Amino acid sequence: MRFTPHLLDEIRARLPVSQIVARKVKLKRQGREFIGLSPFKTEKTPSFTVNDQKGFYHCFATSEHGDIFTFLMKTEGLDFPEAVERLAEEAGVELPKLAPPTPEVQAQLDTRERLYQLVEVATEYFCANLRARTGQVAREYLERRGLSAETISNFRLGYAVDDRTALLRHLSQAGFSESELITSGMIIGGQDIREPYDRFRHRVMFPITDPKGRVIAFGGRALDPQQPAKYLNSNDTPLFHKGRVLFNMHRARQAAYENSNVIAVEGYMDVIALSQAGFHEAVAPLGTALTEEQLGLLWRMSQEPILCFDGDSAGRKAAFRAVDTALPHLKPGFSLRFAFLADGADPDDVVREAGATGLQAVLDRASPLADVLFEREWGTGDWSTPERRAGLEQQLSKIIAGIPDHAVRQHYDRDMKDRLFAAWRTSGPHRGTPRSQTPVSYAQPGLKRPRHGAGGDGRPPGPRAGLAPGGVFASESLKQNARAAGQGAALPAREALILQSLLNHPFLVDEYAEDIAALQFTSQALCNLRDAILCAHAMEKSLDSTTLRSHLQRLGSGDVLLRIEQLIARRSDRFAEPDAEADAVREGFEHVIALQQGRTGLSRPFGASQPGR
Repeated sequence: MRFTPHLLDEIRARLPVSQIVARKVKLKRQGREFIGLSPFKTEKTPSFTVNDQKGFYHCFATSEHGDIFTFLMKTEGLDFPEAVERLAEEAGVELPKLAPPTPEVQAQLDTRERLYQLVEVATEYFCANLRARTGQVAREYLERRGLSAETISNFRLGYAVDDRTALLRHLSQAGFSESELITSGMIIGGQDIREPYDRFRHRVMFPITDPKGRVIAFGGRALDPQQPAKYLNSNDTPLFHKGRVLFNMHRARQAAYENSNVIAVEGYMDVIALSQAGFHEAVAPLGTALTEEQLGLLWRMSQEPILCFDGDSAGRKAAFRAVDTALPHLKPGFSLRFAFLADGADPDDVVREAGATGLQAVLDRASPLADVLFEREWGTGDWSTPERRAGLEQQLSKIIAGIPDHAVRQHYDRDMKDRLFAAWRTSGPHRGTPRSQTPVSYAQPGLKRPRHGAGGDGRPPGPRAGLAPGGVFASESLKQNARAAGQGAALPAREALILQSLLNHPFLVDEYAEDIAALQFTSQALCNLRDAILCAHAMEKSLDSTTLRSHLQRLGSGDVLLRIEQLIARRSDRFAEPDAEADAVREGFEHVIALQQGRTGLSRPFGASQPGR
């Protein structure tokens, strides 16, 4: 054991608890103890005590209790070895040296140290490029995104020049071998590559750091709109595994403990914009769905992290995946909350358009994990028969059975049964939003991005087949009205053609989801059908044509589907036929969408992501 009880006692003896605590808490002596406001929650009456003689602190408001080591772990996000090393250095206590590593281990350590040096040199090179004349286009991009010079400096943002071997030459001159360059991920090379070349070219560079603040990898944002990959990350290396790292974690740890919160967003620019706006506790996964390792890192910083997602279908899909990732790891006191933004908006947009208060309003309305789980399952079917309702109850029970903690599992089981009871009682034997439940809110404070039919509260009202892009569920009365419209009213040919294209070629939903969601339809029946298709996509249903049609049939859309089938008559509409080539489908679909939007040209490429994602 490296840290013996005697060693720990020696550190404790040299560092009074009050000395360590006083750096974060204003203490006032009261008899033999010190008293102050709790660092773990907001309070007006002091309930936090420190006793140097006994060597511990105690918070009566939160029941937190510990010594100097636990205080650093709780307030700065350190693990135990980090806390011991920090306090030992302060106390002047020499830690025992570890046993000499084997030659193999030493070689690995030497390699890692060289890679740390290499990526640090690359970081400084990118920063210098950004400041130089060649970095003007990158500086202009960052200025357009509203980043200050201080923020750019704090995050060590840089620029990779538009040169195939510029970084290779620079690092080679700095004394690094070709093998080290390739191992670091900065250079692409190998036996099947004739000439090694730079991985990042003509990109704004975002250094990725480990929990100690050392650069271990990079993310690069393309400045050329023709680049197929707008964002590019380093590949996995001995220093970097993207599923085990959170962007900005080393900066966010302190703020997370001070605010008892951490915010996980989707992109680099979101994190940086939030930090500039005062939300220093913001982090982001690195282009992947939230992993178990990243979930563990979030829980080290906060017991209930907030996952802030875009309000589009991709954001909802990410939220649903996060639910499935978290469920097997839930334990008493540890969960997730979900904040959803307006369709087409990201946290960067909210901060720029509505300020920090606008984003805080979204975060304040974050939904518990149980809400998102229930609404996901509730929105997947028609519960108009006892058998279907029994199936829903069985599905929820199956999901809950995957929670290993007995106490949490019991509470979830009781909670879901209560929700189902309330749903059956308030909506009867039909689908519809249970009035006793609070649906997920895709808030849009201060944003002028209303979707078709959006109401004043930011939620698109009107009938929805399942969980619609706005997070609203269809009432039975609205569903019946929609069915009536589908049976009797003439269907607008162009709108029907758009839906026919989606039905026969579901890949269009994945590529053009945002454009489809933003369309204004004159036919309510077709609007409902569009939302049902988007719902199926958001729920990660298999979107082959047969499965999609079957899903829509179960939701009561059979009559509308039948009428749409008969509408393709013109030669120019053949792109919507099931056997049409993919390129012809895309070309025809983009044309008809442009006509529906009332324009002949496109302001941006269809399916293009929002900036900063």
